Amino acid sequence: MSEPLSQEPREAEAESGVAGLAGLRAELDEVDRAILAALNRRAALAQEVGLRKRAAGVGVYRPARERDLVAALAAQNPGPFPSAALPAVFREIISATRGLESRLRIAYLGPAGTFSHLAALDAFGSQAEYRPADSIPEALAALSRGEAEHAVVPVENSSEGVVTQTLDALLEDAPPLCGERLLRISHHLLSQARELAEVQRVASHPQPLAQCRNWLARHLPGRALIETASTAAAAELARRDGAVAAIGAALLAGAGDGGDCGSAGESGSLRNLQVLARSIEDRSDNTTRFLVLGGEAPEASGADLTSVAYTVRRGEAGALHKLLEPFAKARVNLAAIHARPMRGRPWEYVFFLDLEGHQSEPHLQRACQEAAALSSSHRLLGSFPRAARPARANQASRANRAGEG
Repeated sequence: MSEPLSQEPREAEAESGVAGLAGLRAELDEVDRAILAALNRRAALAQEVGLRKRAAGVGVYRPARERDLVAALAAQNPGPFPSAALPAVFREIISATRGLESRLRIAYLGPAGTFSHLAALDAFGSQAEYRPADSIPEALAALSRGEAEHAVVPVENSSEGVVTQTLDALLEDAPPLCGERLLRISHHLLSQARELAEVQRVASHPQPLAQCRNWLARHLPGRALIETASTAAAAELARRDGAVAAIGAALLAGAGDGGDCGSAGESGSLRNLQVLARSIEDRSDNTTRFLVLGGEAPEASGADLTSVAYTVRRGEAGALHKLLEPFAKARVNLAAIHARPMRGRPWEYVFFLDLEGHQSEPHLQRACQEAAALSSSHRLLGSFPRAARPARANQASRANRAGEG
């Protein structure tokens, strides 16, 4: 006979008078055992999938399948289990069963507790092995050295625009793009101080400082702003100096100080910071887009982006218009365009295009080839499945944020 889950004596005594509760708890225990049995059936199937993939030399990361699986389950969900919880639940289920095929090593812009770390966890779950890098180029270099199978780096923020270091790194010998993640960014003010009046300096990476500039001007006017290499470095500075407040994820208030970690904050000394103010970003839709690199080139999924970089002939009138014209004629939607100066060639630029569709689609392929013929040089960075859109921010939680602390 199956043993019931144990209860503390006081809890059991308090609940003893609730009619029918013991029977409901027994039924819940039975459901949990059924869930465990189903998880083990899934794990056994994943092991067989892993054997066949290894025999065929196929990689284990399939972001389009994971995205479409969760979307299909949400569409079929009759409730009352909330569909909004399904991505997190199945991310960990997939992470655990994928780990039976192969435990992936993931490089990211570190240290632990940064938003890049959170994006990597969102993509691969807690059962991957995470390897922080000091810079975006170093994260990509970990792939070329064989120290990681994938890398996760930020590329664009909805408030502050592109991450130029990532675009520049993609022009080097970067591995192909294989996926993206969209992470809703909520910045918190972290400090040893007990109230805002005690804060004399505010530290963070330049991007969070820019994303919170209006809040800082209203609530901490005149405070010195300190730019750091990462939000985690800012949190460490706040730990050492009680007059400093850091801007970053709430995770940093008690995250470990770095190192290889399968999940955020599982090791290292605690920073002993408190959250003085929550959600201090100026825009409620503040979202950062991250790229996933490495592994195999994904097949078309029906909802893809293709990233290409072009240079045009200097001094040629209408060169950019000519470059873009093939995409307009082929009815390829241009999702984004960004320009970056070319190294060593002043006033010449590289144009990064994000195109809706997959490079294997004939009309997009023809348009890319026509544009390449009109350019000085070009590079296909990869086609990859688009990420699921993140849930909308909780507006109610933001209404009280200014007075916290």
